[in-house]
Amino acid sequence: MGHGVVGSGVAEILTTHKQKLFSSVGEEISLKYILDLREFPKSPLCDRFTKDFEVIVNDKEVRVVIETMGGLNPAYEFTKRCLSLGKSVVTSNKELVARHGAELLKIAKENNANYLFEASVGGGIPILRPIDQCLVANNVDEIAGILNGTTNFILTKMINENMAFDTALKLAQDLGYAERNPEADVEGHDACRKICILASLAFGKHVYPDNVHTEGITKITLEDVEYAASWGGVIKLIGSCKPLDNGLMDIVVAPMFVPCTSQLANINDVFNGIMVRGDCTGDVVFYGKGAGKLPTASAVVADTVDCCKHLKTRKRLFWADSTENNIADYKLSKVKVYVRALADDISSAYTMAQEIFGATSRLDRKDAQEGEFAFVTEEPLPYGEILSGLESLKRLDVEILSTIRIGNL
Repeated sequence: MGHGVVGSGVAEILTTHKQKLFSSVGEEISLKYILDLREFPKSPLCDRFTKDFEVIVNDKEVRVVIETMGGLNPAYEFTKRCLSLGKSVVTSNKELVARHGAELLKIAKENNANYLFEASVGGGIPILRPIDQCLVANNVDEIAGILNGTTNFILTKMINENMAFDTALKLAQDLGYAERNPEADVEGHDACRKICILASLAFGKHVYPDNVHTEGITKITLEDVEYAASWGGVIKLIGSCKPLDNGLMDIVVAPMFVPCTSQLANINDVFNGIMVRGDCTGDVVFYGKGAGKLPTASAVVADTVDCCKHLKTRKRLFWADSTENNIADYKLSKVKVYVRALADDISSAYTMAQEIFGATSRLDRKDAQEGEFAFVTEEPLPYGEILSGLESLKRLDVEILSTIRIGNL
């Protein structure tokens, strides 16, 4: 369902890799219908196209349905109806899984069907299946990663080529990495959906995107990039989640200073990197192309093969819904931060910052404007206290230009 970038890639792999898939499943996977409202008269599969979903849902021969439509409607209703009739569904639709994953997994379980969505996080990077199966012996202490290729491409250009944000964004759009309306990427919404899926799977309770504090990269400047280098790191948009002792989850999407010693620091351009911190394995990092036609389609087809192998049995993949808010207030999360500011009297302003935040370290950069100074806090403080401290500095006529978290990565 859906013959866009990913859907057309899925159709291509299903038709060009028939022998490889046959050897894996033991029988042929036959592509019977392609649902799309558009016409594709020149497609070699033009005889498979239909505009009528009812034809698909009422055909008892159809055992697995692949949803690559994107968005919530009509993908949500179509997926529910297929699962309710015992048809397994495979999807790359991160928005749908992040919003309705618990409900759809429950419907699948009740009807002895499978709902698989490896491609919804990290494109072609295997991540959900390893968490669910290979790392099942671990208690997951934290998941953190670069989950959006568009923003990582923009930040890479800012870091490596001293390119301003607006220029890097336009280049990303020209190359097809960013949409004409890039809000979902640059404001962090795409990364938020993905960390919600990862957190739901790793910790067993559905995490809703609306409850996750999310910041994008639109306020990052070249000055911040320089100060990050002075500190010994780079700026990355990170989605992170870790369980707390009180049963809640500390989860956030935000730009962070990442030290150059971290494996995530050297993940550049449109690539994604996801770190899973297990109590037995330590840090395990998954790296690869997080989007694109064939990488994402590869993950979709792998799930399709899995469904074909399990037509009469269910996969274990599951998490429960969460009726109550299971996310801790982000203002209670203890973090270190970088601050860039302007003041008429830098010495006095920095002394005040030390009195407010405790131990801090000054950062320097070449050609800093008059009155500019920057520092990082040395001890983690609740983020709410940091915000209050910044307000205190403002009342002392200090202009706060940037505040960025420091990742423990």
